[in-house]
Amino acid sequence: MAQAGRFEQLWSAIVDIGRDPTTGGYRRFAWTEPDLKMREWFADECASRGLDLIEDRMGNQWAWWGDPDIDASGGIVTGSHLDSVPDGGAFDGPLGVVSALAAIDILRASGIEPHRAIGVVNFVDEEGARFGVSCIGSRVITGALSPERALALRDTDDVTMAEAMRAAGRQPEQLGADPEAVGRIGSFIELHIEQGRGLIDLGRAVAIGNRIWAHGRWRIEIPGEANHAGTTRLSDRQDAVIGCARAVLAARAAAEVHGSLATVGKISIQPGGVNAIARSATAWLDARAASEPALRATVAQIAEQVAASDAVLTEESRTPQTALDNDLVARLAGLLDDAPVMSTGAGHDAGILANAGVPAAMIFVRNPTGVSHSPAEWAEPDDCRAGVAALATVLTDLAGSEQ
Repeated sequence: MAQAGRFEQLWSAIVDIGRDPTTGGYRRFAWTEPDLKMREWFADECASRGLDLIEDRMGNQWAWWGDPDIDASGGIVTGSHLDSVPDGGAFDGPLGVVSALAAIDILRASGIEPHRAIGVVNFVDEEGARFGVSCIGSRVITGALSPERALALRDTDDVTMAEAMRAAGRQPEQLGADPEAVGRIGSFIELHIEQGRGLIDLGRAVAIGNRIWAHGRWRIEIPGEANHAGTTRLSDRQDAVIGCARAVLAARAAAEVHGSLATVGKISIQPGGVNAIARSATAWLDARAASEPALRATVAQIAEQVAASDAVLTEESRTPQTALDNDLVARLAGLLDDAPVMSTGAGHDAGILANAGVPAAMIFVRNPTGVSHSPAEWAEPDDCRAGVAALATVLTDLAGSEQ
């Protein structure tokens, strides 16, 4: 019961950071004040536990119980991220970080001394809400995203990542691949709220993640011609918004044909006047599929259809279909009372690390609403505690221990 109270204490400390009191959603974007407050909270909690906190070349935070450099195979790492999508839910990301700290509390309260170091990580900018590319923290340190491209990314206010980092007191010149940080990870277990209805249908509190769908983001630039909304004949118009509407419908149609998912969730219209015909529109496409061929076919069909509006489709980021570590998944299944194993269409830092050769697996916690990236996202306290207990069991086994 004491550990249950500790989880609630951890959770209550962050529940209001970056929260919009009107919508109830969160806006914890990379290198903004709410994000920095979350990082400060994490650092304070790690210090209170005597964990050694270090940052890598991207600014990801790593807190270590023990020295990961003693063992050539590295330590056992868990954690997730603390940033959010616009008006996102409370659990996507933070549940994994809070659960990691709570699991360490359980191990210590049980008198367990791990033989291998245990690390808790807070990855920077997993959602990509500010600069458009997801999992920036893990992509940069693994070399999947070059520092030059990362620093040149711009937000909707035309602020580059380099400028944002400097404003937050960082040194962007240090940003780059960090094989030393990655090399310390012997295995990575990411606990995360489920972003769907799989566990609802199964009637289970916890599941194991074994595969991440192929997914990516594309930018669609649609040209037009600025003109007056009240004097320009319909036949004379070159309205970029019409081309944008075609792109949205093309995405839905392609997804239906290929059994995939495609979403246009962000649109920028220029010049943006109510009484002005748009001279240009930019739409951002998110596409995902259970297989690589389905994803390629989906994007190809969309590109072909938007070309009729002279639009240009450009890839911004892409993650291949990712199988998490089979041996690790099987080990978790044995430890967690044959918990169900499932794949996910959501991207995660676990997938980026897996593609870099790090053994990785995931633990999902039931979301009774089935809704994510929304204030309606939820997890019951009993299910959160079940997730913490599952993670503690896994860490105890993987790190080896004595009492």
